[in-house]
Parts: sequence; structure tokens; C-alpha cells
Amino acid sequence: MICPQHLSPGVRTPVGQRRYAVEVKNTIPLWLAVAITVVVSLPFGLWLDVWSLPLWAAFVVWAEYFALGAKPSALKIMVPAYILGVVGATIVLVFSLLVAKVTDASIVSTGDVAWFIGLFLAFCPVIYAMKYLPVTDGQGGLPFFNGISMGLATFFTGLYAAYGGFSISADVNYLIPLLTAVPAILAGLLGAFLGWFNIVIMFPRPVATEQRQGAHA
Repeated sequence: MICPQHLSPGVRTPVGQRRYAVEVKNTIPLWLAVAITVVVSLPFGLWLDVWSLPLWAAFVVWAEYFALGAKPSALKIMVPAYILGVVGATIVLVFSLLVAKVTDASIVSTGDVAWFIGLFLAFCPVIYAMKYLPVTDGQGGLPFFNGISMGLATFFTGLYAAYGGFSISADVNYLIPLLTAVPAILAGLLGAFLGWFNIVIMFPRPVATEQRQGAHA
């Protein structure tokens, strides 16, 4: 990771005069820092039993941190945008499951009509609302859509319908997305931490390097 700070162009210097540029170099290389970060994440997915987190969702958000510049300031955008995305997915899922209470019509698979109707009608306002959410504009669009994806994924995998040991009756199955949203949000927060941690343990440091002028600039 190199970030040179160039001197002003057009400056005339005598032959042989030394000039310096400041570069940021890492004490620990990226490949090693990534491996360490992966190991740090494992207990959250392996040791917490019914509270274990979906590490694949955490890794998605970890990648977001790099995509948005790998600076702590990115967290101010990506964390709220991601959480709003999960909330949006939860609203869409709850609405679709309520539609399924009204109709069990099917085209190919059982109850598929309710999903066609519910997802279409619910996604329209959720995506339209991005225009009015300050953190989903510009760079916030990526974490917002990732939040939607992870919110849908933790529901449709079926692995988190009893997250934390809680169970929801089939009579009120439209509340299940409220439960599956919890691991999606927690995994997102973990991913944000992993991105920050990955950069911190590389111990970036400024290094001055000489740039020798061979002739008049």
C-alpha cells in the first residue's frame, strides 16, 4: 500500500539536489494480515453455538470496507447503510409472508404467487426510499444492497429461523424475518470490525524516500 505525497510540480532545482517523497509502507504484509483476520473471525462462527454468526456475511462487509477506501471514515457510511439494507429486506420478507396468508396460489411451486406479488410490491418502495436516505446515496449504495442481500440470505437459507434458541410459531411465521435479521446485522458489525482490524494490524508507517534530480526541472 503506497501513498506518495508528491512535491509541487514545476519547481526548479539545481542538479544533484535531493528531494523526498513520503510513502506509507506496511510492517506486516497484506497476505499475512488477511490470514490473521480470518483466524480472529472463526470463534464468532464456530464457538457461539445457537448465537454463532454467518461468517460469509461478515466477509462481505469486510470486503466493503476495502471497496470504500479502507479508512475508518468509511464506517460512518457503510454501517448504517448496511443495517438499513437488512431492515429493508426484513420489511420485504414480512410483507411477502403476509401475502402468503391471503393466497396459496401457485404457478410451479407451492405458494410461489405470494412471493412474486410480495417481493415486487415491497421492493418498489424500499428501493425508492434510497432517494431520501442520506447514507444510501453514492458510496452507501453498495453496503445498502449488500445489507438487503444478507438479510434475504439469512432467511432463505433456513439456518437462522431459531437463532439464539428462540422459536416462532408457524401461525405467525411472518415474524421469522425479524429473528433472522439479527444474525445478519451482527455479522455486518463483525465484518466492519474485521475490515478495520485488517488494516490496523498491518501497522502502516510513513517512510521518506529520496528522489534525486538529474537535471533542472
